[in-house]
Amino acid sequence: MKEKEDIEQHELVTQLKQGDKKSFDLLYTNYSSALYGVVYRILQTEDAATDVMQETFVKIWKKIDSFDENKGRLYTWMLNIARNTAIDKVRKLKREGRVEIQTFENFVSNSTIHQTSMSVDHLGVKEVVEQLDEEYKIIIDYLYFGGYTQQEVSDELDIPLGTVKTRARTAMKKLRKILTNFIFWI
Repeated sequence: MKEKEDIEQHELVTQLKQGDKKSFDLLYTNYSSALYGVVYRILQTEDAATDVMQETFVKIWKKIDSFDENKGRLYTWMLNIARNTAIDKVRKLKREGRVEIQTFENFVSNSTIHQTSMSVDHLGVKEVVEQLDEEYKIIIDYLYFGGYTQQEVSDELDIPLGTVKTRARTAMKKLRKILTNFIFWI
């Protein structure tokens, strides 16, 4: 199953790098909902999320040549672009005095996802993260669901940056192992 996904990803990336607009439409159709869910959770406003989504896909289109299949999955690469673009937007709005960065507690309790988007919970990722030990789970919550940088997590939790980086790396290894075991059950 993984081999087939790799072949499909390779073909899609090859077509995108050749400038095939139909492949880009397919990419947008298949991934925009999931990316929108992440972007919306960070920004908390539909207008800003829509703007960031447009900017994200323009960046994906322009930077597709920099994507290296040997370094990771296409979705992960796009997710990082979307997440970083959303964080940059929050910082810009904060500098302009138009938004206040959500605290983690407010972010989790008040967050709602646009009804047409696919949230991370629909993907089942949240359930997998719940299997981690608390010290790893909180790092993943801040970094991937809260949109925090590693430095911001370090400051927020009052722990050394190196500890945040180590826990994030360890958590990702544990998640990879959990997901690999899950795939073998399917």
